[in-house]
Amino acid sequence: MTEALVADLTGSDPSFTADPYPLFAALRERGPVHRARVLDGRDCWLITDYELARAAFTDPRLSNDIRHLKAWENLGRNVVGKTLMQVDPPDHTRLRRFIAREFTLRRVQAMRPRVERIAHELLDTMLSSHEADLVESYALPLPLSVICELLGVPEGDRADFHLWSSDLSAPPTLERGIAAQEAMTAYLSALVDSKRKAGGEDLLGAMARAVHDDGDRLSAEELLGMAFLLLVGGHESTANVISSGTLALLRNPGQLAALRADWSLLETAVEEVLRFDGPVEVSAYRYTTEPVLIGDTEIPAGEVVLIGMAAAGRDARRFAEADRFDLGRELREIRAHLAFGHGVHHCVGAPLARMESGIALRALLERCPQLALAVPYEDLTWKPPTFQLRGLQHLPVRFGFAGPAGRG
Repeated sequence: MTEALVADLTGSDPSFTADPYPLFAALRERGPVHRARVLDGRDCWLITDYELARAAFTDPRLSNDIRHLKAWENLGRNVVGKTLMQVDPPDHTRLRRFIAREFTLRRVQAMRPRVERIAHELLDTMLSSHEADLVESYALPLPLSVICELLGVPEGDRADFHLWSSDLSAPPTLERGIAAQEAMTAYLSALVDSKRKAGGEDLLGAMARAVHDDGDRLSAEELLGMAFLLLVGGHESTANVISSGTLALLRNPGQLAALRADWSLLETAVEEVLRFDGPVEVSAYRYTTEPVLIGDTEIPAGEVVLIGMAAAGRDARRFAEADRFDLGRELREIRAHLAFGHGVHHCVGAPLARMESGIALRALLERCPQLALAVPYEDLTWKPPTFQLRGLQHLPVRFGFAGPAGRG
């Protein structure tokens, strides 16, 4: 058995928060599986190898159901309702078929003109100044507006919703996390109840009314969990793709020039961002239902396992020169990344995230031909490590001439 190292994922080392990939690479050199310490001081297991990570997503011995947990006691979870991340097939299959029936590619594509309008409206406002925080002014409000419109969240409630979401994903204090959980639960419960009664053409209203062929319907708790998962996952992670993608392009001017010269590379650019610096660092917790041999490490039953999605994207045994951001890669090759998971746990919102990210990056780069970082790279700030997400806290940028007349 490989000697296991304990990887500190708590963010106590600022260099890890800014760039976790050297640690992941060092771990991979020692072996594919290691002990890892997470935010609450508990230890779990981390998979850093691409092939083993991909296999772990489809291993039925790695369960999403917390009832299999034995290694930890008093696990606190800031989760609202019953979500896809907490169940296994066949319950997972049942819940997913409801969302798949309504959250269709056709519904996503119908949002394209609206996403483009939101992007340009945000740019009109942002470009009235010489500098801006791209996260606060563009990368975050764009997907937040889109997912709230898609689900039917009133515009006046969105600022509160984002504050709760931030406090849930990275609570500054335990009390703030608990308060956010309670506030979001109360708000979404009322919203779900109103959708059940009043209906509507939005996604949440459609799911509230949905009845499967066998007469099955989502319970109030399940619908609450769906709303929570789509709202939080539908804007935080996409915001990270937009901001991390912008940063990667600015730090690689040759690749940025290639993209501006050939917009057919846009899809490749989005996928390369997802591989190179994806928005989700690790999977949701998995629990071993029995002793599981991963590589040459046997993990006992009842243990917690994290699948290293970001680490897998930089595995040089799967992606040549993995630490290089390169739009010359084959699209099919890049799309093997695990940024959206794999198998039945592949992210249901992936098509929307891809569309939003592509629209956001193109609009920004076309209208800001002289876009540049407003601070040295070393001065950028990153969000505190969370259960899953990874992204920039702020991204100060400056502009050359741009504005309404600069629209492509």
